[in-house]
Amino acid sequence: MELNKGTAVTLEVTVDETNLASAVGSGLLDVFATPAMIAQMESAAAQCMAQGLTEGQASVGTRIEVEHLAATPLGLVVTVTATVVAVDGRRVDFSLEAGDKTGVVGRGTHSRFVVDVDRFMAKALQKQG
Repeated sequence: MELNKGTAVTLEVTVDETNLASAVGSGLLDVFATPAMIAQMESAAAQCMAQGLTEGQASVGTRIEVEHLAATPLGLVVTVTATVVAVDGRRVDFSLEAGDKTGVVGRGTHSRFVVDVDRFMAKALQKQG
C-alpha cells in the first residue's frame, strides 16, 4: 500500500430529506444527522485510502471518534475532508473535518486497516457456520 501523510479527499453532500436526523432516527429535528455526517467522513477516508491499495486489497474502518459541533439545516451543503495523519504498516489514521458555509460543524479521527479481501471475507463467512 502506498499512501502518504497529508493525502486528503473532500466530499460534499447537500442536506436533504434522506439525511436528516428526523429521517434516520437519530433525533426529531430536521437538521443534518450525526450518523449521516459520520458516514460521509468514513466514505472520504475510504476513498482516500483506496488510492493506495493494490489488487486484492480493501480497507476497513476500525475506530472513529467524532464530535458534532453545530447543526446544519435542510438545503445547505456540508463539505467533509479526511486527511492522512499517520501510516503505520497496515493502519492509516485520519483527521476528519466537516463544515458548512458558516464554519466547522464536526471533527474527529478515524483509523482504517488494509486487508486482503479473500482472507477477510473467508473469515467473516465462517460465522455463518
